[in-house]
Amino acid sequence: MYLTITKPLTFEEFLAWDDGSGRDFELLNGVPVPLSEPNANHEDLIERLCAYLETHCLEANLPYISRQSKQVRLKIEPGEKEKSRKADIVIFAKEEWQRMKGNSSSAAAYVPPPGIIEVVSTNWKDDYLTKVAEYEELGVLEYIIVDYAALGGIRFIGSPKQPTIMIYQLENGEYLPGKIFRGGDRVESRLFPNLTLTAEQIFAMSR
Repeated sequence: MYLTITKPLTFEEFLAWDDGSGRDFELLNGVPVPLSEPNANHEDLIERLCAYLETHCLEANLPYISRQSKQVRLKIEPGEKEKSRKADIVIFAKEEWQRMKGNSSSAAAYVPPPGIIEVVSTNWKDDYLTKVAEYEELGVLEYIIVDYAALGGIRFIGSPKQPTIMIYQLENGEYLPGKIFRGGDRVESRLFPNLTLTAEQIFAMSR
């Protein structure tokens, strides 16, 4: 059943909404906004990194579940219409994922997830500027930006541009300056303290 918008949608209504086009959407002030389709390299990196982290969490007995392309409910002020982001990879608390398995609601980040990973595409300003503020305000403990194609502005990834991973970690409600990883640097994550991946190994997942 396809639904037509006659009024601003709540997050739950948005998750059930379908315009019949098959496109992905985010929610902006109660209105669904279409997203650009990812290219093949972008999609491969997301799928492979998500699968790797899922296996890593099982082997390391970490309390997280990694899922790709999930809606994240953003924080809003009283009286504001609801907003969401469709994150490339969401790191859910295992307890929250199990709670969702017990009901018929769509799987999404209804509460702030421990971690979010975004793989940079041509709209890089969203990842480096807008989403940093949104995820900080939401209280996401770790926000990881994977810029495998070096698309970000030079003020973020330097000049000459090179593939970069930037990790923001929450401290007393604010993100610390992003940590930068390139080439053979081992990626240091609070959520995945025993991770042995280098930045280049993550970039190679797009190939």
